[in-house]
Amino acid sequence: MEREVRVREVEEVSGRSGTTRYVLRDDEGNEYTTFRPRVGEEARRYEGRRALVTFHEEDRRGFHNVYLDGIAAPATPDDGTDGGREEQRHADESAWNTALEAAPWIVGTPEPQEAVEPEELYERLHPFKELVAEDIRRSSDPPGEDRGR
Repeated sequence: MEREVRVREVEEVSGRSGTTRYVLRDDEGNEYTTFRPRVGEEARRYEGRRALVTFHEEDRRGFHNVYLDGIAAPATPDDGTDGGREEQRHADESAWNTALEAAPWIVGTPEPQEAVEPEELYERLHPFKELVAEDIRRSSDPPGEDRGR
């Protein structure tokens, strides 16, 4: 799911097991959590600004969790353009298709013996998808233009 929000703050919380959790809070009091350093660091760049957050929700062990999957410039920046959202959508769609084609190798076998839980499959495929999408976006940048990646 996607939602345009104003990022109030991004908190970095260290866990007992050594993991780092990033919690994005928007102006409406909603919280989005990620354990991915790249997503958490990107979220920090939007503190005090509007952003388009991509997230999924999950009920686990009696808790409702909202996980931050990505963050980008809002779909309608003040300059009247689409802010590159159409290009990003194309890159994300192509990257997911590539990740799905590569799934058997990412999961570890072309002929699985048992089903992989959806959360585990997502956690394995999503980092690969992000790398492919970033590569697609980078390859479509005009020569000499750096988008800060």
